[in-house]
Parts: sequence; structure tokens; C-alpha cells
Amino acid sequence: MKLIAAMSGGVDSAVAAARAVESGNEVIGVHLALSKNPKKYRSGARGCCTIEDSHDARRAADRIGIPFYIWDMSDEFHENVVENFLSEYSAGRTPNPCLRCNEKIKFAAVLDRAKAMGFDGVVTGHYAQIRNENGYKTLHRAIDDAKDQSYVLAVLNYDQLQGAIFPLGDTRKDEVRKEAASRGLTVAQKPDSHDICFVPSGDNAGWLRERLGSEVGPIVDASGKKLGEHHGAYTYTIGQRRGLGLTEPTPSGAPRYVLKIEPKSNTVVVGEHEELAVSKILGEKLIWCGPKNSSSQEFRGLAQVRAHGSAYPCSYSVQDETLEVNLDAPIFGLATGQAVVVYDGDRAVCSATISRTA
Repeated sequence: MKLIAAMSGGVDSAVAAARAVESGNEVIGVHLALSKNPKKYRSGARGCCTIEDSHDARRAADRIGIPFYIWDMSDEFHENVVENFLSEYSAGRTPNPCLRCNEKIKFAAVLDRAKAMGFDGVVTGHYAQIRNENGYKTLHRAIDDAKDQSYVLAVLNYDQLQGAIFPLGDTRKDEVRKEAASRGLTVAQKPDSHDICFVPSGDNAGWLRERLGSEVGPIVDASGKKLGEHHGAYTYTIGQRRGLGLTEPTPSGAPRYVLKIEPKSNTVVVGEHEELAVSKILGEKLIWCGPKNSSSQEFRGLAQVRAHGSAYPCSYSVQDETLEVNLDAPIFGLATGQAVVVYDGDRAVCSATISRTA
């Protein structure tokens, strides 16, 4: 096959590209330039869109012996990821930009371009597995639970899964690093990227204030009683406990948590931990990670609501393209705008954007 290896400059994508070549494929390496000025987003080795990363990707491609190109995806990234991030926070929701980047950039835009150029698919260093089941390609967890990335890949639809190749899903991270060293790849011990790649120093709240302003607003309890003030409701997240700056204790003496963000009134509502309990999740923008199930009946499964969180036993059903998840036991601190992914064992069945909880 003719494949494009998306090379971030890290160890995982470098080993994935090398394995694709060894499997007999015709491979070219591509690094995605996500900003016209990389220092605008992040410098150093903590992101995935820095000048250093592009140099590391080129050196890895040279070592593997494949052609290497840099694709300017900065306009697509800014429009589909950065602007979406801002608009979601402005609306009082908490987005996950890594899911959005996988959906709109790494697989939609890149795969579309690859197909137009005559390539068969895109190879990445993500930790997940694709299997053939009853004539369908399905998305499954990686064997390395600590590195599994199926949650952030569950935004890929069935057509996108046909062109996605994840060579590392059957390998643990420490083994990937050893393999990189044996191949002479200089990125063998490079630290993994962290935080949001376009937010300098990981200061999410400060980055948002610079772009959305810092209008003072009230912090209130569920009865509407004012307890304090904030500098931008969008800088808070559901379930947040630290940084509220409140001195008045609750009647029980328990700490307060953010329960609700009201962007129109620029109000943050706080309360006790028990008030964060969620037993039902409703999700919109449903994506099937394999064959679509048109039945409206209820099924058993596992629901995951955070990239590196647990999966919770649940019942789920779909009606009118809305996913309803009923959890066996309540979970706490769940924000709208995040993703819920339903699993059947280790297979990702579908994903949706959380629109409402109860």
C-alpha cells in the first residue's frame, strides 16, 4: 500500500512509520505545521507543533529512509480546533481539543488530502487497535492500558477508520522506546507531549482571559446568594474546587465545587460535592466507530468520559441520533462539551458530545 506516516516528531510516530516501511508499504513522512509561527503556540518539547518537533521528525524520516514533507495545516487547525476551543468555552462548555484535532485535522483533512494524492491510508503513532470483525473494521483499546488512546480516536467515523493504521496498538510504551533505540532513532527517550499544544505554559485560564477578556462576575450558591467574584466564568470547569477564593464556609463545613457555568450572565454557581453527581448522560453529534446500530433498544456497555479515566458500567440507547447513557452508579464533576465513548468490552462502539447531564 501507499501510506502517509503522520510524524509529530515524537518516538511513537517515528516507530510507527518504521514499522509501516518494514511491512512492505510505500511510505512518505509528513509533519503537520499547525501554526505559521510555531512559537505562537508553544516552544520547547512539551507540545506537538514546535520547530524542534519538525526537526526531530525530519531526522527520524532520514534515519528510516523515507521522503519527508511538511504540510501547512495552520489555517485548518486554527479554524477547526483553536476557534472551536474558544467558542465552546465562551458558551460555558469544556471542549477536548485533542479529540477535535484527531477528527478534523489528523484524519479528516490529512486523510482527504492523502486520498486525493492516491495514497491508501494514514499511519500514526496512536495507541489503539483496528480489527476486522464480520467484514467491518472496528476500533479497539491498545494492550497498554496506561497509553490507550481509543477514547480520543472514537471521533473517527467508519469511513475514516478504513484509512487509519495504528501499528503500535499491540505494543507497550517501554517496548516502543527500546525499539526506537535499537533502530538508532534519536527520539527514543524524548518526553511525551503534555497539555494543550497551543496554550503557552499550560496556563489555560490565562490564555482564555487574553482572548475573551476578564469581565468580573459573581460566584453564587444554588440559592443565588453571592459568595464572591471571578474574572471570567469561562476560566472555570465543572467540578473545580481550587482557586475559587471563597472564605465563607458551607453550612456543613465541606468545600465548595463549581456546579454550573452560566455564560450569558457571567455567573459561576458553586455547591457541595454531592450536587455534582451524574447518573444520566445525553450526547449529541453521534459518531459510530464501526457498523451503525439502527436499533433503539437498550444495550449494556461501559462509558468513558475522560481520556485517561475509568470506564463505568452502564446501559445505553440511541434515539433520533441522540445517545442516552444511564450509569449503574453516579459519577462526579462531568462537564458538557466533553465526549462520552461507549465500549463493548475493549471495542469502541460510538462517541458523542455531552450536551446534558442529570
